[in-house]
Amino acid sequence: MRVYFAGPLFTPYERSFIDECAARLRADGIEVFVPHENALAAGDTSPATIFHKDWDGLVGADAVVAVLDGSMVDDGTACEIGIFYALMQGDPTKKGIVPLITCCRGILDVPLTAKRFRPTGGVTTPISMFSVSMIPSATGSIFMA
Repeated sequence: MRVYFAGPLFTPYERSFIDECAARLRADGIEVFVPHENALAAGDTSPATIFHKDWDGLVGADAVVAVLDGSMVDDGTACEIGIFYALMQGDPTKKGIVPLITCCRGILDVPLTAKRFRPTGGVTTPISMFSVSMIPSATGSIFMA
């Protein structure tokens, strides 16, 4: 299984959190594409380079894990979710989009974001994740069809 890990990555904290989550998934044998490991927006990195590397990561992914913390979803994360959702429409092997919510206001204010989105368009399997320690193993429920 290959997972694209989407989330805000503009502060050291955000990148560190994503790195920790990716390490846990990798320890369970899941291949993880982390955007900032492949093209970090620096002064000499063009937006086109970043887009193409992220596009390749999304096309090659079986699923997306998306950090949805805060009062609003990060705009880049929203774009990645939209691209992957469009890819799912033409590829039945794509497993779905798994929201990762560690912020209690995301769970309390927007209950539908705490569910798994499936390629069929249905929303199933409630997920409540309040910390990175809650990311299940490869045999856990969120990565099983």
